Amino acid sequence: MRAVQVVRLDGPAAVEVRDVPEPGRAENEALIDVRAAGVNFPDVLLTKGLYQYKPDPPFVLGSEFAGVVREAPDGSPLRPGDRVAAFSSYGAFAEVAAVNADRVLPLPDAVSFAAGACLPMNYLTAHFALLARGHLQQGQTVLVQGAAGGIGTAVTQLARALGARVIAVVSSEAKAEVARAAGADETVFVEGFKDAVKELTGGHGVDLVVDPVGGDRFTDSLRSLAPFGRLLVVGFTAGDIPTVRVNRLLLGNIDVVGVAWGGYALARPGYVAQQWSELTPHLASGALDPLISATFPMEKAAEAIARLDERQVTGKVVLEP
Repeated sequence: MRAVQVVRLDGPAAVEVRDVPEPGRAENEALIDVRAAGVNFPDVLLTKGLYQYKPDPPFVLGSEFAGVVREAPDGSPLRPGDRVAAFSSYGAFAEVAAVNADRVLPLPDAVSFAAGACLPMNYLTAHFALLARGHLQQGQTVLVQGAAGGIGTAVTQLARALGARVIAVVSSEAKAEVARAAGADETVFVEGFKDAVKELTGGHGVDLVVDPVGGDRFTDSLRSLAPFGRLLVVGFTAGDIPTVRVNRLLLGNIDVVGVAWGGYALARPGYVAQQWSELTPHLASGALDPLISATFPMEKAAEAIARLDERQVTGKVVLEP
């Protein structure tokens, strides 16, 4: 089969499409014919050896995909021919993938394979962030940093589906259009966003900030919170990991909350299935619908990954075998 391999830890340019043996299926795994795969920021970090786990090259890249079940474990609800979305640590950028059956999720008929490939990582993270860590309530206001990206658009769509008001932070008018397409009620530019948020909220501030960016906007995100507000730390796509002056937390009665979905969910059998069941009605209604900015054939995987590395992506990028 064809697969996208990281052959050196030199960044996106060190990615090659090669012929490799099909994966074998372990007893607890499903074998899936991949129809589409989502490209994520951790894929960029893996090409550089900078992610939290560091497989030795060569290895097959990719952590989320959608496709059709070829084989399933005995006793599993999965059946050959089922349409599914799935996630793994790596191995998704291939024509065939083997993955733990607990990480395989039924894909509604109304959801395309391309859209399905964009769902697991971002939308399960958004669900965990907003509900498990942010305790979002209907009618609250959410400020979303990096709102035109994959996590940002997922958070925006889910927050709106849950009855929240969303203010999106963006860096250009083109990205503002993407955020509005995802359902943002208002958009503000990065430069001066704190003052813009203060004006939009009548000086009160927001209940939640969802921040996958980090960097130098972190302090003003804290200053944008209302009393008892929560800043959810999802990632650091800006590259810099900010520090917290804890007196700000004390004086403002605010919280900084870590969001590490994978470590939590994968240690608790059945948790991901519960999340998916809560997301499914919103998928069926169309409220959750990933914004796909570009689709690439597998042969152009290096270009697709480079686009993320160079911050040229809005929404999601998809690979198709």
